[in-house]
Amino acid sequence: MTILGIIIILIGLITLLLRPQLNDSDQYEKNADGDLLKVASKAPSWLLMFNKKLSIAAVVSGALLITLPYLFFWAEPGYQYFVVNPNGKKDAIMSEGIKFRGFAKITPWQKFIDVKVVSEDEDDKDIEGRMQPIPIRFIDQVTASTKLSTRFQLPADKESFIEMAIEFRSLQNLTNNTLIPTVREVVSNTGYMFAAQDYISGSASDFRVAIEEQLKDGAFSVEKTEHRDTVITAIEQGEREIKEVQTRYEVNKRVDDNGQFIRIPHDINENNIIVAQVIVDDVVLEQVFKERLEAQRDESAKRQLEQQKIKTAKDAQARIIAEGERDKAAERVTQEKEQVKALISIETKLKQEETNKKLAAIALETERLRATAQKVKADAEAYQNAKLVSAGLTPQQRAELEKQIAIGVAKELAKIKFPTTMIMSSGEDGAGTPLEALIGAAMTKQLTSTNSGN
Repeated sequence: MTILGIIIILIGLITLLLRPQLNDSDQYEKNADGDLLKVASKAPSWLLMFNKKLSIAAVVSGALLITLPYLFFWAEPGYQYFVVNPNGKKDAIMSEGIKFRGFAKITPWQKFIDVKVVSEDEDDKDIEGRMQPIPIRFIDQVTASTKLSTRFQLPADKESFIEMAIEFRSLQNLTNNTLIPTVREVVSNTGYMFAAQDYISGSASDFRVAIEEQLKDGAFSVEKTEHRDTVITAIEQGEREIKEVQTRYEVNKRVDDNGQFIRIPHDINENNIIVAQVIVDDVVLEQVFKERLEAQRDESAKRQLEQQKIKTAKDAQARIIAEGERDKAAERVTQEKEQVKALISIETKLKQEETNKKLAAIALETERLRATAQKVKADAEAYQNAKLVSAGLTPQQRAELEKQIAIGVAKELAKIKFPTTMIMSSGEDGAGTPLEALIGAAMTKQLTSTNSGN
């Protein structure tokens, strides 16, 4: 635009300066008779079309084109601008669009700055801060190199941005002299707060969070404690002695009286630079530690295999014991069943004996009643006869009475049924019981009756 304005000004000045001479100087030529004739000017046509007003307008337009970029400028998105006016007053433009500058000096600053560990084969043209891998040492003395990607945002308020712009003067100074050294220092110090064994065991996210918190709010003030562990030879080796002394360290974050972590500020948070993003791309551990991890992994696999074998053997042992207990329980149940059967048989036999005793007692009482009845009857007849004799009966009456008595006795004797079968018992040790004796008697009587009928 400035070049175009200069060209327009030159054209206006040329036309403005040459136009009077073209108008005042007429050109003449001689004809065949030697007379002078007035002819048209040989000046270019474009030059003849400019008048005085048009030339002045061209000069003014060119001047405006030259001065316009110093009066206004276009604020691009993603940038904020530090402005120094001709009178020395400092200002900042934080938004995009057409802005009035009034011949002020403007320094553009990117709103976001990327600081990243870049490898040799990686494209880094859009990265403002390029770093080498950051060496760290964990608390257990394991070394590693860290690859990190961070993004920072410039202060969002004018006062902080102006102070930062005055202090660092350019984006390159801010990136190379503050952001990169601070990031490397924070990452290196964070390594001392973790053990490599813990990092690979699930503390990787805590490692990233610790870096981000320290970049945002300042580094933690920590207290390091040293512990010495003495390793003594085993008892089986006879005389015990100190085998080695292992040193381990413990790092604790210090807190103030209110229970808040004590912070050590750095240039990033002191200049109100916002930490927009922190990504730990990779932590490459030293080769010795990797080999040790592989050995631990193999040893752990062997240990797990042995534990699995032990568990399998214990399960087999438990199964054998369970089967033995099952068989013992089954045998115990079988024996108990046999005992219950024997007890039931004995109880049944006792009840049968009790029943036989009751039946025998009933039969004995029945026979006793029958004998008593016969005795009473005989006594009654004897008493009757005695009374009749004492009454003085005649010989004929006495003979008739004796006859009747004899007939009556004969009838009574005829009615008596004497046993025809005798059943012998072998006593207490014998196989027979009273009930069996009664049953046998009943069967004999039945057989006798059958034979009499025949």
